[in-house]
Amino acid sequence: MTRQKNGGLVIGSRIEMNDGGRKSRMETKRKNGWIWYPGDFEIYHGMLQNFQREERGYDWPAYWKMADWRKNLRFSRTYDLKKEEDFAIYGTGVGFVEVNGEKHRLGEVITAGPGRVDITVGIGNMRALPCIYAEGETVRTDGTWNVCDFEETYQAGSSSLYTEREQDPNEVYYNKEYVNPSDIKEKNGGWLYDFGRMVNGTLELKFTGDPLTVCYGESEDEALDPQWCYYRQDGITEESRIRRRAFRFIFIPDRKECVQCRAVHEWFPIEVKAKFQSDDEEINRIWEVAKETYCLNSGLFFTDGIKRDRWIWSGDAYQSYFVNPYLFFDEEINKRTILALRGNREIHQHINSIVDYSMFWLISIADYYRMSADLGFVEQVYDKMEAMMEFLKEQRDENGFLQGRKGDWIFIDWAETLDKTGAVAAEQMLFLKCFMTMADCARLLGREYEEYVDCAADLKEKIIRYFWDEEKGAFIDSFESGRRNVTRHANLLAVLFDIADSYQTERIVSSVLLNDSIPIITTPYFKFFELDAMAKLGFLREVLERVKEYWGGMLKEGAVTFWEEYIPGQTGKERFAMYGDPYGKSLCHAWGASPIYLLGRYFLGVRPLEPGYETFEVYPKAGKENGIFRELDCMVPVKNGSVHIVYHEGLLSVTADRKGGRLRIGEEYYELLPNTTVKFRI
Repeated sequence: MTRQKNGGLVIGSRIEMNDGGRKSRMETKRKNGWIWYPGDFEIYHGMLQNFQREERGYDWPAYWKMADWRKNLRFSRTYDLKKEEDFAIYGTGVGFVEVNGEKHRLGEVITAGPGRVDITVGIGNMRALPCIYAEGETVRTDGTWNVCDFEETYQAGSSSLYTEREQDPNEVYYNKEYVNPSDIKEKNGGWLYDFGRMVNGTLELKFTGDPLTVCYGESEDEALDPQWCYYRQDGITEESRIRRRAFRFIFIPDRKECVQCRAVHEWFPIEVKAKFQSDDEEINRIWEVAKETYCLNSGLFFTDGIKRDRWIWSGDAYQSYFVNPYLFFDEEINKRTILALRGNREIHQHINSIVDYSMFWLISIADYYRMSADLGFVEQVYDKMEAMMEFLKEQRDENGFLQGRKGDWIFIDWAETLDKTGAVAAEQMLFLKCFMTMADCARLLGREYEEYVDCAADLKEKIIRYFWDEEKGAFIDSFESGRRNVTRHANLLAVLFDIADSYQTERIVSSVLLNDSIPIITTPYFKFFELDAMAKLGFLREVLERVKEYWGGMLKEGAVTFWEEYIPGQTGKERFAMYGDPYGKSLCHAWGASPIYLLGRYFLGVRPLEPGYETFEVYPKAGKENGIFRELDCMVPVKNGSVHIVYHEGLLSVTADRKGGRLRIGEEYYELLPNTTVKFRI
C-alpha cells in the first residue's frame, strides 16, 4: 500500500503499536556434534580463561573460587532403527560403548538394528572435558541425548562450534592473520615497532646473533620501559616459544641491527553484522574504534581486557550483553559467558568475589530472554538463579537491606566519592532488580512468583524511605554514615530500573544528571549507565555531546581502542597508571564499547517490542524533526535478520529482511514488510 503523508512517500501500511511481552519459544535443530554435560564446557574453558593472566614474568590465576567440571559421565540414547546401520562413537577420555547390553571400544565400528537400539557410553577424563561424538547415518550425537553424572540426568550440552569429529572440544580454535609493523624506528639504543593497532597473539622474529629481550606495550611509554612493562621476555632465540600476549608496540633493547618482526594476530570467529556511517565523522570513528575494542574482547567468552586481566568479569560481561545485539547478535557467546560465570548450582562465594557482580549475573538472564526468546535456557539456569537469590537473601540486615560480608567486595565503580558505609543505595537498587527479575522468570516458567513480587514491593518502599533525600532531590549513597552523600551511581540505577517515580526522576535530572557539582564519572563502565539513563529520558543531544567529549577525548590521545578509565586533563605517563601501577590501566577494555549500544538503541532506534524480536521497533533520529543526523547508512542486526537504515537528502529509507518490524515516524507506526523498503521524506 502506498500513501501520502505530510509530503512523504510511504511504502507500507499503518499499524497499531503493541508493547505486549508475549512468550515466544524458538527451537533450533542442531547438527551432529560433540556433546557433554550441560554447562561443563563453559566451566572448563572458563577456568582456563581465568588462568591466562600474566604479569611481569609470573602467572596470576584469578582470586575467586573456581567451579569444577564433572570427570565421569554416562551418556544414553535409544533409537528405533529402520534398517541395519554401522556407526562409531568417539570420546575425549577413557571409556566404552554399550549397545543392547554388549560392550565395545570407543572408536570401534558397531553394527546394530533394525529395531530398538539402546546405547550407553561411559566416558571419564581426569584432566579435560569428557565428551563424545557419534558418527552414523541415524546414530548421531546432538541435544537429544541424555547425560548422567551418577547423581542427576539432563539433556546433553552441545555447541555449533564443535560439529566435526576432527575437532577437540577441549581446544579453542582461532582465526589467524599476519600484522606487519606500520612504523619501525631506532630508539633508546634499541628498536621500537609500532603495529598501528592492538594485537592479541604471538610474534615471529628472524635474527642472528645473541638472544633478544622483547618488551611489550599497549602504549609506546610502556614498551620503552623494560623495568615496568607488563610483558617482557628475555633470552629469546629463533627457536623460543613466544607466548600469546596483547600489545601495540614492541621494543627490542640493546640491539644495533634491526630484527625482522611480524605479529600473528589471533581472533575468534564471530561475525560482525552491523555497520554505522553518518555525516558526523567523529562519531563514525568512535563507532569503529568501539567495534575494534569489542571484537578484541569477544572470544569464547566476553572478557574484560586483552592485556590485563583476560578474566571473565560479570560486571564487564553485563555491559557486553547490551552491545552484542547491535554488533554481533550472537546468542551463543552470551550463554557461554553466563554459564561460565555462574559455575555449578551450589554457591559459596559471590561471582568474582563482588556482590554487585552476582546481581548483574542474575539480572542478565531476563535481558538475554528479551533478546533471544530462549525459554529453554531460562529453564536450564533457573535453579542456579534460585540458589543465587537465596544466597543474596541470607545477607539481609534487620531492615531487609543487602550487606557485604567478610571477603565480599562492594564495588559499584572505581569512585572514591562513593560512601559505602553500611547498606549502600546502589546495591539495594540492584537487589530490587533481582527480585523483579526472579518474578519475571518464574512467571515465564509457570513457577511461584508471588514471594518475589512481595519482596520487591517491600524493598522498594524501604529504599524510598531510607535513601531518598527530598531536600537534595536525589538518592543518597548511605543513611548509616550520616553524611547524606550524593553521587550519580544510585540515581542512575533508580532511573534505569524504574525505581524512581516521575517526580523523583525529574528531581534527579536537575539535581544529579545535569548538575556539574556532582562528581563526574571517570570510567567508561559507569558512563554506560549514565548515558543509558540520559538517553532513556530523551537527552539525546547531550548524550551525543558527552560521547564525543569522552570517547572522542581518548581518540585525541591517540587511542586505537578504548580504555578502562579516562580522566580528561591527565597527560604523559600519568594517563596509563592505575591500581598504583604505572601501566596498570587496560587500554583495550570491553566496557569501552558502549557507544555501539547507545547509537543502535537510541539513535537508530532499534529495539525489541516482544522477546526474540518477534516484533521490533525502528525509530531513527534523523532529519529536520529529530535533527541528530543529516546522513545515515547503517545496518543493525535483529534476531534472524537485519535492518538497513539510509537517510540521504531528506529521504529516509528502511528495509528489514524479516517480518515483525515497525518503523516509527513521530507518533505513528508503519509495518516493515520483509525485503520491502519503506521510504519517508522528513
